[in-house]
Amino acid sequence: MVALLMASAVALLLALAFTPVVIRYFQTRGIGQQIRDDGPQGHFTKAGTPTMGGIALVGAAVAGYVIGHLGSGAAFTSAASLVLFAIVGIGAVGLVDDWIKVSRQRSLGLNARAKFVLQLVVAIAFAFLAVYWAKVNTSLSFARPTLVSLPNAVYIVWAVLIIVGAANAVNLTDGLDGLAAGSSVFAFAAFVFIGFWEFRHFGLYHLGPALDLAVVAAAMAAAAAGFLWWNAAPARIFMGDVGSQAIGAGLAALALTTNTQLLLPIVGGVFVIVTMSVVVQVLAFRLFNRRVFRMAPIHHHFELMGWPETTVIVRFWILAGLSTALAMGAFYADFLASPVGRKLTGGG
Repeated sequence: MVALLMASAVALLLALAFTPVVIRYFQTRGIGQQIRDDGPQGHFTKAGTPTMGGIALVGAAVAGYVIGHLGSGAAFTSAASLVLFAIVGIGAVGLVDDWIKVSRQRSLGLNARAKFVLQLVVAIAFAFLAVYWAKVNTSLSFARPTLVSLPNAVYIVWAVLIIVGAANAVNLTDGLDGLAAGSSVFAFAAFVFIGFWEFRHFGLYHLGPALDLAVVAAAMAAAAAGFLWWNAAPARIFMGDVGSQAIGAGLAALALTTNTQLLLPIVGGVFVIVTMSVVVQVLAFRLFNRRVFRMAPIHHHFELMGWPETTVIVRFWILAGLSTALAMGAFYADFLASPVGRKLTGGG
């Protein structure tokens, strides 16, 4: 418990203090965001805003986790270390992508194939380590493992799809000031609750590293909140792919290690909505040569409809909060339906 509180406090303070240092460093070196020519007109004023701020977010979270353990004497676990590996590894892919953009002064970084291959390398390494080192439960799971146990090879493919899919989903959502960072605070907070609840009810969930996973989630939530202070509209810095992809990988890795894989789409409901809007737009254009939205992802559609950027952001944050509440309700309902939950509530 001490590690959880220390990790979140340290991560928050470091993100608040370190992000402006990163802003000044990038400003003095002219490292700024390149804006797409086909984007909303209001975004052209953001050209040159420092990017790659996800370095501060990820750095604060990792430092918060480590200092929280060293300060409390808590033991490091393989599962939590593996989540950090996914965050840093996928974040590094995003960093390469960002660096190509700023160094070549263009809005596109790695080509799609190169980015996908690098993401696959990290995701496959995570999946193998999850199965053969961290010994995660390989059953399909919603709030608890089901009776559907996946063979190791199938689980590895499943884990890779979740990691890569989540990383790209958050990346697509990072199109407005503070949208991805604010939404991720809600999602990581959900995993703080999940990890702590699984720790308190070990007899039901049988997840040894549950509390340590809650510590990772708390560090990421706090770091995202601290970064949001500087990233909120009008943003003084963007997180870039290094931040958005790291956030997505972290959420996916937490879902896999806490045995809540099938709950992840509800926890990250905003990210799912944004991703589906892109899928629908692409399919509609290729099949019928028509557009469903004025622009995808969907948050740009609302901008082009005339909604102020801050209105779009806040309303999507509300959706993120509602998604988290729905996910926590579903998680708790599953607990109440369990033998332990029925016994605690007098249900037999």
